Amino acid sequence: MQKSLGIYIEENLIKYAKVSKDRDNVKIESFGVRFFQNLTEEISKIIEETYSFNTPISINMSNEKYLYIDVFALLNKKDVEKTIQTEFESFCEEKNYNSNAFENRYALMPNQQDKEKIRALDIYINKIELNRQKQALEKYKLTKMMPVSIAIGNIARLNKKENQLIVNMEETTTITTIYDKQIYNVETLDIGSKEVLDSINKVENSYAKAYEICKNTTIYTTEMEESAEEQPYLQNIMPTIYKIAEKVQEIVSSSEEKIQTIYLTGNLSVVNNIDLYFQEFFTDIECKILKPNLVDEAVTKINIKEYVEVNSAIALATVGLGQGIQELNFQKEKTGDKLSQFLKIEMPNGKVIGGNTKFDFNFGGSLSTGEAWLTRLIVALCLILIIYCGFSKMLENQMIAKENEIKEAESKQTSQISLIETDESSINSKTDKYKSLIADLKRTNERISDIAARRNSIPNLLNQIMYNIPDKVQLASIENTKDKSISIIAQSTDYDQLGIFIGVIRTKKILKNVTSTSGVKTGDTVSVTIEGELP
Repeated sequence: MQKSLGIYIEENLIKYAKVSKDRDNVKIESFGVRFFQNLTEEISKIIEETYSFNTPISINMSNEKYLYIDVFALLNKKDVEKTIQTEFESFCEEKNYNSNAFENRYALMPNQQDKEKIRALDIYINKIELNRQKQALEKYKLTKMMPVSIAIGNIARLNKKENQLIVNMEETTTITTIYDKQIYNVETLDIGSKEVLDSINKVENSYAKAYEICKNTTIYTTEMEESAEEQPYLQNIMPTIYKIAEKVQEIVSSSEEKIQTIYLTGNLSVVNNIDLYFQEFFTDIECKILKPNLVDEAVTKINIKEYVEVNSAIALATVGLGQGIQELNFQKEKTGDKLSQFLKIEMPNGKVIGGNTKFDFNFGGSLSTGEAWLTRLIVALCLILIIYCGFSKMLENQMIAKENEIKEAESKQTSQISLIETDESSINSKTDKYKSLIADLKRTNERISDIAARRNSIPNLLNQIMYNIPDKVQLASIENTKDKSISIIAQSTDYDQLGIFIGVIRTKKILKNVTSTSGVKTGDTVSVTIEGELP
């Protein structure tokens, strides 16, 4: 059975959910919301309480940024990757960022505006920030790290040919646009539950109590009468929700496709009637709370609202089960994690050692057919290992005896070799002197020959370039870097013309061994460096 623990971390709050998968049946084993003072200690408690000592863990990222790049659909995978990296480096240069300070991942999706191109969603984050977020789980099996804005789509009930928005109102708000079951765009807002909880915490001096106040607050729409019960903190909640609703309106109005459904989730989705409040902004779009598709409301005995509270953690847990866009995982899988998947042993106390989805040893019950065959295989391997060790020891003793005989013969030969080496060193010293004189003479002759050969090569090169250079290509510099090596810096506003120029140099053999760098874009001009050797 495959298991995964999803942990969503904010500044003062943790959401967690442990899910398991048996064939196509996925269920939520445990979940909860915690407020903490010490993050490392709280995570240790969650790991212990959920028996997740060796369970793959997925966590969210924070402060990640999103970049959208259009590339031609006909490019191969290597060229697409190269183009995206070049565009990212150009973006960093424009923003005066050091591109080496960031780690980025990308995923490809259809381009709704131009069918001849594909759209790359490139996500990047500062490496220092990324490592800081990993520190609290360095002792555990952290296998996935992904933006919750991407993972949240895993648990939504998405339909083909329909377009949805997922408004995740956590500490900060992310608005994920999904066209035809594919993530197309992510908007991030600086506003979210953090400013609501902070404002209530200033009065109550407790984030846990502030969160409970949000859960017990009801928004009364224009069609409902206000309750007689006083709701003093409504004024702390409504301005933030109103700003989020306004931003969603902007996204819907500028959307390239008609939106059919708006899903609401995150901390602020616990406020009662928030879906009805949003519905007043969108008369022809269905607004509803995001209920995880892992849960069957007709079967579960737990209030569906409790699952909704931990949607982000459930979504991250599904990433650990292999769902969603795995290319956007920012946690590199360790070799040790791969090897541990071959064997999984579950102890009676629930602690797991190793594991994969095919063989689960549980010492609390009888062995299955697969486990029995695996046990026999292990015993056979142990016997083979013992026999191998015995033969190895016998061979080792024989080898030691032979080595002693060889050492005696070597000692006799060493004295003779020392005499030969003395004579050889004398001969070598004279030989080296003659070789040095011959090499100097040869270099002088070669230099004279090269000067004669290259006397007309440079003018010939310039003459050929003059007759073959495309109209839109300009030469920034031509340099004879060493011997026959030539370096040409060419620039143009048309990248295709640079490609034609490089092709001409190759096909007409103006230079040999031609290489070129990828284009560096500065404003509207693309520059390349072409290197080769004179014929």
